[in-house]
Amino acid sequence: MTAIDELVNTTKTYYCLDCGVCTGSCPVSRVFPDFSPRQIIERSLYELEDFSDETIWNCLTCAQCSVRCPADINFPEFIRLMRDGAHGLGFDGMPAHNGMLQTIMAIQTKDIKQNRTSWIEDGKTKETGDVFYFVGCKPYFNVIFENIDAGSIQGAQNVLKILNTCGVEPVVSNNERCCGHDALWNGNEDTFKQLARLNVEVIRASGAKQVIFSCPEGYHTFKEYYPKFLGELDFEPVHILDFLAAKLDEGVVQLEESDEKIVTYHDPCRLGRLAGVYDAPRKLLEAIPGIELKEMPRSRENGVCCGTSGWMNCSSCSKEIQMQRLKEAKETGAGTVVTACPKCQIHFRCAKQAYNLDIEITDLFDIVAERIKTG
Repeated sequence: MTAIDELVNTTKTYYCLDCGVCTGSCPVSRVFPDFSPRQIIERSLYELEDFSDETIWNCLTCAQCSVRCPADINFPEFIRLMRDGAHGLGFDGMPAHNGMLQTIMAIQTKDIKQNRTSWIEDGKTKETGDVFYFVGCKPYFNVIFENIDAGSIQGAQNVLKILNTCGVEPVVSNNERCCGHDALWNGNEDTFKQLARLNVEVIRASGAKQVIFSCPEGYHTFKEYYPKFLGELDFEPVHILDFLAAKLDEGVVQLEESDEKIVTYHDPCRLGRLAGVYDAPRKLLEAIPGIELKEMPRSRENGVCCGTSGWMNCSSCSKEIQMQRLKEAKETGAGTVVTACPKCQIHFRCAKQAYNLDIEITDLFDIVAERIKTG
């Protein structure tokens, strides 16, 4: 646990210009006017902040404030470290879904036997090989969110189909664990490090030199935080969208015509602002004949978070952000919002069901898998 003055020095929040750009950019501040990144920083600078402040758990860590900050302050990292200090003192946010997801994360740090690969069916995989497909929490999401048809397992099946069509038979392991993203961002570094070590052991044992992700959070966590906590990795994290964009250029991937439809694309925070992957998903959508991509006014680096982060503090604010986002999507004239993140899909499907909204939510990999030419 680190003192707040050390966090200020570590994240250089003392460079704050007190301009309020962060607050004006924040999706939470638009719904909860009392929430202000600037004021959290100001209280910290004047030593008025403490780890019991509940507002640190309302931050989505979406980085919309950071990309606009003239002082280049990494506010999400500041919040992450604040939460680490708070968790160490017994102060936590309010877990969503009765803490079920946190419990599943904790269980995976133990010596357990999982059945993560029952979904594979006729997909082709290997026990060892150069490429490892890191499935993430989709098998668990599929069970928990079955009532809203989250489609997590279908998404994993389609990613495997895409890889097989590209001539890749990846390793898929029953011993894979949660990447630890949510534990890390909810201040539980010990759980994160346990999960990270177990995952690295499994991947090294497989002989893989490349690990492919379809989950933005898993990709960002492996790429940015595994090396920070565990040292240099001896394998390369690759997001499947970058992999597919390259295959498209090489002519390996060819996509069949779709029924004419207008779609809009939602940029996940971890994939867009935090990993810089903007062009690849659009390139794939635009390569499908018959699909017209209409951008929302807030897209790319200005894209809006889906409303909840780390299965924590899901509130009326979260639902309002989701409603605003789906309304913005509908106003483009699109009948479908395309996502590339299992959590975004879950959150939007939850809002769609709760408010009976007239718009479809579809996973990008489902669209590609349906139209990828085989043979």
